[in-house]
Order: sequence, then structure tokens, then C-alpha cells
Amino acid sequence: MNVLLSPIVSEFETEEQELSYNLWFRDKVEEALHSKKPRLPHDAAMAKVQTMLEERRKARANNSVG
Repeated sequence: MNVLLSPIVSEFETEEQELSYNLWFRDKVEEALHSKKPRLPHDAAMAKVQTMLEERRKARANNSVG
């Protein structure tokens, strides 16, 4: 049975969607925990995000000028 969820309580429409997302998310977390890829420190990740945001701000400013 597919029970509808309140949008006030959940971002998902049904319990089935919530379960599916949770399973997918847990798989991604497990995959990341067992990954052999080099880890990116928090400060480096935040610097990368800030650079990306600044580039988008500049691009948006350039597009609105013309």
C-alpha cells in the first residue's frame, strides 16, 4: 500500500518514495566510505564551492550588463 505523506512532515509524496531515497542515500554513503579516492578536506571543499559561486556571480553580472 502506498501511503501519502503530508508535505508539512515529509519532502516525499509517499512512504515508498522515502524508502527508495533512503536506500539510495545509504548506498551512496557506503560507497563513499569504502572509496579509495583521495579525500578532500572540508576547508578545500568550501574553497572550491566559494570559487564556483564567485564565477557564477561574475557570469550573472556580465549577462545582466548587456
